[in-house]
Amino acid sequence: MKRIGITGSIGSGKTYVSKVFKSLGVPVFNSDLVSKNIISNSPLLKCKLESEFGNDIYLNNKLDTKKLASIVFSNKSKLTRLNSLIHPLVKESFLKWISLQNNAYIIKEAAIMFESNSAELLDAVICVSSPKDLRINRTINRDKISRKEVLNRMNNQYSQEKKEFLSDYIILNDNKNLILPQVIKIHSLFS
Repeated sequence: MKRIGITGSIGSGKTYVSKVFKSLGVPVFNSDLVSKNIISNSPLLKCKLESEFGNDIYLNNKLDTKKLASIVFSNKSKLTRLNSLIHPLVKESFLKWISLQNNAYIIKEAAIMFESNSAELLDAVICVSSPKDLRINRTINRDKISRKEVLNRMNNQYSQEKKEFLSDYIILNDNKNLILPQVIKIHSLFS
């Protein structure tokens, strides 16, 4: 079974492209959703996050994601620390999930695939690519955050150009090129 990654810069449309693959019957592991689930349901991780980022990081037993984002996206060492706490748990979850799959190939969606070295577990990586202004506007509308906050997050990821360079395939999500034909072309290579 082939392991294919989908990555891209914030607001590029990774999740949308993953949903298209899923509609074709491909199992999809969404790293962001899994990490949010782990953050919400792991008492051990909760203790570590409170110890690292402050006891007020959780409100009514729910992670204050805006507060955490303001801390880690303005301090690279804190972001590195957060990732070091979460990524091993996501990797463990991914490996368990793979063992339950029976398909020609699976998709792992992750925003920071190369930054977290999780691409090493994959056979190929697809980069979803979009113009910067489009990515910024999508993220502002989706997350209800400021342009400055979006740029801050972008600056803590590899550039889109670097992700494209490191990837095996590129899907353009620029509101000009159709997504489905690009997905079907890649799907036919692995199915």
